[in-house]
Formats: sequence, C-alpha cells, structure tokens
Amino acid sequence: MASFAMTFYSKKEDESGLSSYYNNKTTIVQEARVFNDSPISPRKCRALLTRIVYLLYVGETFSTQEATNLFFGTTKLFQHKDSALRQAVYLAIKELSTTAEDVIMVTSSIMKDMQSNSEVIYRPNAIRALCKIIDPSMAQGVERFFKAAIVDRTPSISSAALVSSYHLFPNAKDVVKRWVNEAQEAVNAKPSSSLFGSSSSGGGGYLGFGGGSSQPSGAQTMPSTSHITQYHALGLLYLIRQQDRMAVIKMIQQLGGGKSGAGTTLKNPMALCMLIRYSAKVMEEDPNVQRQFMELLDGWLRHKSDMVNFEAARAICEMKNVTATQLNKPISVLQTFLGTPKPVLKFAATRTLATLALTHPTSVATCNMDLETLIADPNRSVATYAITTLLKTGNEASVDRLIKQITGFLSEISDEFKVIIVEAVRSLCLKFPTKHASMLTFLSGVLRDEGGYEFKRAVVEAMFDMIKFIPEAKEQALSHLCEFIEDCEFTKLSVRILHLLGVEGPKSPQPAKYIRFIYNRVVLENATVRAAAVTSLAKFGVNSAEPTLKKSITVLLNRCLDDVDDEVRDRAALYLKVFKEKPLADTYVKEESVFSLAALEAQLVAYVKDPAAAEKPFDSSAVPKISRTQAAQEVARPTTLDTLGPVSKKKTDAPLAPSAAEKQSAYAQELLDVPEFSAYGPVLNSSANPSQLTESETEYQVNCVKHIFKEHVVFQFNISNTLPDTVLEQVSVIMVPQSEEAGLVEDFCIPLPSLSAVSSPGIVYVSFTREDPDAYTIASFQCTLKYISKELDPSTGAPEEEGYEDEYQIEEVELSAGGDYIVPSYASFGAEWDRMRSAPSATETFALTAMESLKAACDSIIEVLNMEALGGSESPTSTSVHTLQLSGLVTGGGGKVLVRSRMTFSRGEGVTLELGVRADKQEVCDLVLAAVGG
Repeated sequence: MASFAMTFYSKKEDESGLSSYYNNKTTIVQEARVFNDSPISPRKCRALLTRIVYLLYVGETFSTQEATNLFFGTTKLFQHKDSALRQAVYLAIKELSTTAEDVIMVTSSIMKDMQSNSEVIYRPNAIRALCKIIDPSMAQGVERFFKAAIVDRTPSISSAALVSSYHLFPNAKDVVKRWVNEAQEAVNAKPSSSLFGSSSSGGGGYLGFGGGSSQPSGAQTMPSTSHITQYHALGLLYLIRQQDRMAVIKMIQQLGGGKSGAGTTLKNPMALCMLIRYSAKVMEEDPNVQRQFMELLDGWLRHKSDMVNFEAARAICEMKNVTATQLNKPISVLQTFLGTPKPVLKFAATRTLATLALTHPTSVATCNMDLETLIADPNRSVATYAITTLLKTGNEASVDRLIKQITGFLSEISDEFKVIIVEAVRSLCLKFPTKHASMLTFLSGVLRDEGGYEFKRAVVEAMFDMIKFIPEAKEQALSHLCEFIEDCEFTKLSVRILHLLGVEGPKSPQPAKYIRFIYNRVVLENATVRAAAVTSLAKFGVNSAEPTLKKSITVLLNRCLDDVDDEVRDRAALYLKVFKEKPLADTYVKEESVFSLAALEAQLVAYVKDPAAAEKPFDSSAVPKISRTQAAQEVARPTTLDTLGPVSKKKTDAPLAPSAAEKQSAYAQELLDVPEFSAYGPVLNSSANPSQLTESETEYQVNCVKHIFKEHVVFQFNISNTLPDTVLEQVSVIMVPQSEEAGLVEDFCIPLPSLSAVSSPGIVYVSFTREDPDAYTIASFQCTLKYISKELDPSTGAPEEEGYEDEYQIEEVELSAGGDYIVPSYASFGAEWDRMRSAPSATETFALTAMESLKAACDSIIEVLNMEALGGSESPTSTSVHTLQLSGLVTGGGGKVLVRSRMTFSRGEGVTLELGVRADKQEVCDLVLAAVGG
C-alpha cells in the first residue's frame, strides 16, 4: 500500500510541482522526527525510509551531520518488530553508513538480529548490513559467525554471507581466504542435507560475536532447489584463488565432473556458466590445458540447460586458434537455437555467429538456410544479426537479394544496429568489388535517411573505402558525398569529405564539377567548414592540369578575403600567394606530410636545453613526419603523462590513448626531470609500447620502456605492488647481458626507496653506456627484481622494522634491431623510392612458414620494424599477393629508410617474403634485414 500510494502521489505531484518538495532533502531531514514517535508508526517510517533511499539512488548527497542524524534516528526503529519495517531499516543503514559517523555503534543491534532463531528474514539483511558497518580490522571478530552463515542450510542466509564476503575481501583478504573450506562446502551442498557441523566453524552451532552457540530451531524454511548458493560460493572460491592459476585449474577439474561434465556437483546453471567462463580464461592464458578443458566444454554442450549449452558454445567460438573441426559441435548447438521460439536464444545465437563469421565464415555458412528464415523475424535485433552474418558468409550471387532485404527493414531498427549492418556492407564491398554498384546505391540511400553521427560516420567511412580500394566506384561515390554535404549537419563529416574531395577531385576526368559543391560550403556553412573548403579549393588550383580552373579558383579565393572569420581569410591569402610561387605550392599544398607536432616540440625543448646546442643548427631531418590526416587527429588528442606512466589501475574514464609521437614527448619530459640523465642529451627514441615482463595477475607487475640516447641506453622499469599488506623497500632491477659482446657497459641503477600497494606504481631506471655510439647494438638481458619485503602492521599501517631480502624473476628484456632504433615517419613512397635509387640498398628473401595470412605477415613486419605503413598497404585486399610499403627514420643520424615487402601466400606453406630496403647508410639496410631475419 505504501509503495502504491507513493507512486500515485509522485504522478500527481509532477503536474502540481509538489514532487520536488515531497522528495526534498531538507523536508526529509525535518520529517525524520517520526522515528522518535511513541508508539512508532511502521507505515510512516517505511515511507520516509523509502524516500531517503530514493534520494541516495538518484545521486543526492547528505552532509555528514545530516547522514549521522538520519542514521541514528533509523537505528531507533530496531525496537519495533515489524518485519517489513526492519527490512527498510537495513536498506537505509547500508546506504547511509558510507557518509555517517560512528556507525560502528549499531553493531550490537545487528548482531542481535543475526543470532535470532525465530525470524529468518532478519538474518540475511543483518549480514549484508554488517559487512558495510564493520571496520576491516573487525573482520576477524566476526569470522566464526560468517563461517557458520556460509554453510547455513537456508539459501538466503548462505548467499547473503557469501556475497558479503565479496565486499569484505578487498580490505580483509587474509581473513576471507580462511573461509575457503566453508565456501567449498557450500558449493558441494545438496538441498536436502544439513550443512551444520563443519569442523572449521568452531565445532558447529550458530556462533555469535561473543562466542556462544545455539542450534537453529525448526522455524527455518525449507531450502530452495535452485542451488543459487553454488553460484555465489563458486564466485568467492575463484576470488580467493584467482592469483594461483594451478589452484584455479584444480578447482575447475574437481567441479567439472570428468570429461563429459555429467558428474559435476554444480546444479545451478549460472554456476556452470561461471565455471565455463573461468575455464575459457584459463585456456586463453595456458594453452597446455586446452585439450583437457575442451573435453569439458564439449560435455557441457549437451547439458539440459540452454544457458549452459550456449555458454559452452560461445566459449569455444571465442577461443584463439580454434579449428573448423572444433567448431562443428558448438555451431550445431547454435544452429538449434536459431529455430527455437525463445527470442533470447535466437538473439544470443545470431550475435555469436555474426562475430564468428569474421574469422570462420566457411564454418558459419552451414547455418545460412536457418539465418535466411530469421530475416523476417519480428524481433529486429535478431533480424539484424542474421542479415549481418549472411553478408559475411554469403556468395556473390546473393549480394543483390540481401541488399534488397536490408533496405526493407532498415528504418525499423536503431542506429546501433544500423551501424552493424553498414559495417558488414563495408566488408562486403571489399570482398565482392564487382557488386559495388548495388552496394553504393544502398549506402547513398541510407545516407539520406535520418540518423545520428555514428551511423552517418559509418556510411561515410564505407564510401571512403570504396573510393580507396575500388577505382570503378570512385566517381559515383564522390558524387554521392557531394550531395550529402549539401545537407550535412555534422561539421566533422563535412570537413573530412571536403579533404577527400581536395585529394581525389583534381585527379578525376572532370574536376570542375566538384567546385560548385565545395564553394557552396564557403557561402553557407560555419567557419570550420568554410576553412576546410578554402583548403580544398586550393588543392584543385595547384593539382589540376586545367589552366582555366586555376583562374576560377583564384577568383573564388579572392572573395574569401572578406570573410568574417580570420582563419578563412588567412588561408585564402596564403593560397593566393602560393599560386604565384611553385616551390611554395609544392611545400604547402602538394606535400601530404607534415612534422609531428609532439615530436617536433620534444626535440626543440631538448635542443634549447642542450648546452652544446648553440654550436650547431637544429636538425629537422631527425623529426618524424606524419600525414596531414594523422596531424589533424593528433591535434585533437590530449597529451598526458598519466597515460604513459607505470602500470596503474584501470580508469573507466581514461582519456584517448596518446599517439606514438606524444609518448616520445612525454617520456622526454619525464627524463629531463631526472638529474642523473641531464648530461645525456636529447632522447633519440623511446619504446612505443612498454614490454610486459610479468603476467597481469601476479603480485608484482613490471613492464619496461627503453630510451635510446646518443651514447647511452636507459631502461625504465615500471613496477606495481598489488599486495596491500606488504611494502617493498630498496627496489632495484639486476640486468645481466646474455652475451659478453653486448657492447653495453652498465653505469648505475636508480632504485625505488619504497613501494606499497597505495603508492604503486613506481619507476626504477638502469643506465648503460654504448661502447660504440655509431653501432646499432642488439642485446638480450636476464632481469631480476630485488627488494626487501616488509609486512604492514594491521593496527598502525606502518611497515615492520625488520624485513627480509628477496628476489623475483621477471622475463628477459631485448634491445631489438628494428623497434628500438627506427621511428615511424610518413613519406611519399613512390617519389622517395625513386629518389633513393642510387642509395645503399639490400634485398633478401624470407620464408615465413608460421604466418596464416598476408594480414598476419603485415602486422608482424610492422611490429618488428616499427615503421610507418604507407598508402593503406597494411590491409591486403588480395589473399595471395600483396606489397607492403614502409617508411621510417633511424635514430642517431641514420637517416631515412624505406622498405618494400613483396609477399605471396599459399595455404600450407605460409608466406614467402621478398624484402627490399633502401636507406641513407648501408648499416641501416643490414639492421633492417637483421630485424626481420632474427
């Protein structure tokens, strides 16, 4: 009745303006005096407690004094025996405890309810409230009670204790870890059996805070047959053992029930699903157990629960390196779900198949007949994934029919699913280029429909790919984009399209037909779009072969000199000047690369601070270049050291990942602040990505960044301590070269004075001198983390006086040939390759037998050489032949290096690679060949 009345009032008060008063914080604080009434009115108190919880739910905050007054006013209601009121009291106590003071004083009232034998409904709520109220240091005092509650035969009590253990675990790990036997007993429990008498719970009985014991009476309800306690207990077991992989593997083996999974003690489907997820995670981290766990997953495919069948099928489908043979059974299960009348199962199956079709389209193609029947499914989410999967697995003959079916229901689905379909069509364009006409008609049609930015951006990106990879579609796609910007409401898309028109338009047979669309933007759009339009017009004036067109462009740019925006006026004036001098035109219009601003800034700062800088001019040839498109993206990215520093906890609202140039700049700034490196000069290169030297779940997490100077190499070890009860002191890293001829001599190590879980992460630097600064040293080091470990006093939080020396072996660190001495740099590959025809060069052929595709070979070569892939060559359009073009700068005055990789792929033999290198120095050519050959 109370909840109904509140719903009725809120609806009326929204119209009368009284809702804000009714749920006003000040009003609620004033009305809290009803807690002091005698006798207590349960109905009024429940209504007020509901309003308090509602305010907290919607984000309202109480001051500490207000929360404390409400909290202790609420505790007065413990004297009333109304069960519904008592539940509301516990809910309010839990929410207010985070703000109120002296909440520990209510512990005795909670403990009284927890030891109540007559009211089972009190005890789960009391357990949940207790874990919010008690201080972590008090966890040991309630340990006996929690142990008994975990093995209680009433599911609500056992589940409350298990879930509360989750909340206690982060702050009382050592205490909760001792409850593993009780959690294991809860997993193995049968609904009809009594779980009392556990030897680990103090000799049985229901133990309270003071140590007394009493056996629950027959007032307890009969246990539920849902086995939900197993789900909660399994989660707690994994939480306790997650740092010990062998313990997790043993747990999965024990609970898995043998090869078929039929003998498992787990009866709850959600618990089995959780066990399957744990199995999949272990298989991903440890391939050695894959065969054994695959047998378990195969057994779960035949489980009586649809939930378990699907989870097992999905786990197999998402495995890395899964074979077509292994996919037969899970695909058969998913195919069965496609014909079920349950929408949830159909949606789950189609979505899983849509994802699998990206990597195994042939295996998924067996479900095409079932998927075609789902195109007309009334659930448009199911229909979307069905059509998306068909687009990925269908043949060329079915393209037109599928496109026609898509058009029929596209207006009925949300933008999120529209994007999924457009991405599938985008992939289809590249798969069947001869069908570009029908797909381009479809894309142009949806571009005119209503939709948000992400949807329109997906369509525009698809057209960009068609222009880039399908020459026959270029003219028609450009025309559609011109029509789109006439009514485009998104500035970012307009600017991108105008840039593309400036690049591709002058190359077309009739460049003049695009001028009208571009100049309309100068007349009708905002300043940002007008400025982009001016730049696009200038490209037509410089790059077009028609002399009359240049005159027309000059007239249009002269009109722009009167624009109200200074950016537009300045661009117009610049390009009018450029038209008169060809060298300026080549530099400012035709040149598609610019200096990376972040890298340029870093090198200029180092140059200014270098004492010897006045004796020599700044060398701009060592600054890497990027394309103008990348430069536009770089300007929009935030530069922050926070994203580059040592290992840290995951941030939910972390900024966009910095570019490689920004990382170089940030690292250079960090090293400038270290006095020991002040005489080293500027940093020539820093690792683009830190090398992970430990696994993600170990107690100490370490990664390494390498910094190359002219005469030194500095290794930066970022270290995190995940143990909350341990502090490490005098932390250092011992590096031993594998070869005596490494060419590096250790200078010193800058240790870390102290490292705790609170202060993590920290940095240890190890410096080496390069014996020959002109040589590109390649070396491998064995690394050991050395420290003094001290336990923290639980009462004071201070480390103990005495500790013990310990070592922790971490993975090797390599100073590689390519990635550590080469910086990615943009270049016009054709022109530069011809220019360096007489430069030092080298050619060698390699057999990459382990590569399963040309795309994998491209990714591997780019990663090894750390060079810039040019012209989109990192994405092969053919499955058998491809040419990868790379460009980079070599540190320490090594100059420019270009690489042309010609590849052929044949199934069973891998990739055959012909690597051609041209550089300013022969040593650089040898370095590149050594990087790939090593």
